[in-house]
Amino acid sequence: MRIRGFEAVSAFEGKGINLPRRKTKKSAAYDLEAAEDVTVPPGPGSIAVVPTGVKSYMRDDEVLKVHVRSGISFKNSVSLLNDVGVIDADYYNNPDNEGHILVGIVNHSQAPVRIKKGDRVAQAIFEKYLLADGDDAEGERNGGIGSTGR
Repeated sequence: MRIRGFEAVSAFEGKGINLPRRKTKKSAAYDLEAAEDVTVPPGPGSIAVVPTGVKSYMRDDEVLKVHVRSGISFKNSVSLLNDVGVIDADYYNNPDNEGHILVGIVNHSQAPVRIKKGDRVAQAIFEKYLLADGDDAEGERNGGIGSTGR
């Protein structure tokens, strides 16, 4: 029985994508790698989307939180566009993008930042979450990024 984990999205199957892994036995996070080369343009506010080539499945009461890795952040003066990415359980296999985890990177420096395929750009942590009293959410996800606001 599968509980939580990662799979390659169909567009990246057979393209040498490494599924996220923890690097040490006491690590909380799984490292997400770039699935292809990306250059983040220079200048404050410059943004690029880094595909990971992976999607994640989990229990209904869990979330995958995506954070920038400190190594890439400190060395290149970059951050995540949304500070912390929230991957909901129903994002998996959605009809828009199959649940592809994309990492929005902001460049705060005056030099381009080159990210190579295989570079670890973010880290992801599975967490359980709680519901508030009276929660009555019954909607169904019908798309990818930003779809719950449509």
